[in-house]
Amino acid sequence: MDKIAVQIDGRTLTLTNLAKVLYPADGFTKAEVLDYYQRVSTVLLPHIAGRPMTLKRYPDGVDGESFFAKHAPAHRPGWIRTEDVQAHSSRARAPGGTISYLVLDDLPALIWAANLAGLELHVPMWRFTPGPAAGNGAKEPVPPHGREPDLLVFDLDPGPPATIVECCRVAEALRPLLESDGLRPLAKTSGGKGLQLYATIGGRTAEQASGEALVYAQRMEAELPGLAVSRMTKTLREGKVLIDWSQNNGSKTTIAPYSLRARVHPTVSTPVTWDEVTACRHPDDLFFTAPDTLTRVAEQGDLFAPLLPLAQWGWTLRERAGVIGDPLAKRSRRRSEDVGHRGADERRPSHRRTPRGEQHVHDRAGPASLRLAPELLRRQLLESDPAPQDVTDDAHLLCLAQ
Repeated sequence: MDKIAVQIDGRTLTLTNLAKVLYPADGFTKAEVLDYYQRVSTVLLPHIAGRPMTLKRYPDGVDGESFFAKHAPAHRPGWIRTEDVQAHSSRARAPGGTISYLVLDDLPALIWAANLAGLELHVPMWRFTPGPAAGNGAKEPVPPHGREPDLLVFDLDPGPPATIVECCRVAEALRPLLESDGLRPLAKTSGGKGLQLYATIGGRTAEQASGEALVYAQRMEAELPGLAVSRMTKTLREGKVLIDWSQNNGSKTTIAPYSLRARVHPTVSTPVTWDEVTACRHPDDLFFTAPDTLTRVAEQGDLFAPLLPLAQWGWTLRERAGVIGDPLAKRSRRRSEDVGHRGADERRPSHRRTPRGEQHVHDRAGPASLRLAPELLRRQLLESDPAPQDVTDDAHLLCLAQ
């Protein structure tokens, strides 16, 4: 097994199988997954910090077997934060016991999790209480349905032949209802076929938030009977958009902003503007891969920043040097079977592969870094010093400065 030791923010990690292809259709490797998460971390981490993390792991890539990982692995480093939540599901390992969750508060923890092939990051709408005593068994376990949510979510899921286009029409209709009640919804793609709306809330239990979301969903179903549905019955969903209000349940999770998705291509759950929602007329209009999302963040910053309780959680929006730079490739608007337009035999070649040996500059004022090509990774593994390499701030993760 190929291994390399690196240092990230003072933590030593051993990264493995860097040249392994996790997205075969694009040739997108594990190293590129790690590189993406390192570069997007400045905007991703504030949204997942303090939240119990459920990883969806794909050790053999997106075409292989996968599994949800709620329990923090026993082999984790001691500095990885964990928090206990009372188990409530009959399918839990020990019903009535506790689940020790990972909490990914910082870059080393995020990269450690991504190195497990944890491609997808799923979190609930609530956070653990912050503070110096947080983590690793410092407090009593959290109740099964979590703490008070800080976010309200509507997961808009299209039933074929509906697509994200119909989700946008429902989102446009739902927005003024939410705003009339003082909420300020923001939208992001699911990274798959749907769209999700988020708004900040407070002073509610998860049960109360779910009840409020249900009322909005039922109202939309009444006003748009040919387009929206609030019930999960499959026979009702054909050609309509399910407004899934149940994601507000404290024990449920939703894909995190900026998380990769395990689709044919390395798509990302990407925040979008309301102008983009209004203008969407084709699924490709809101189809974003990892390089696309890095471009957007470099140009627009974090469109979900208004959802962050900055004063409470102490995060800033200062861009971390060397994390967000020039993206791996130009934007694309490829169609894929993920958005219901192109079968496997019709997929276009990936737009984002870089010719062998080509350099990629992430910060023209800083060091140039070599493209994450497999031959570079093999050379890095063979020629690297026994001492861990420092990959913080001024260099991309896993890239050697020229």
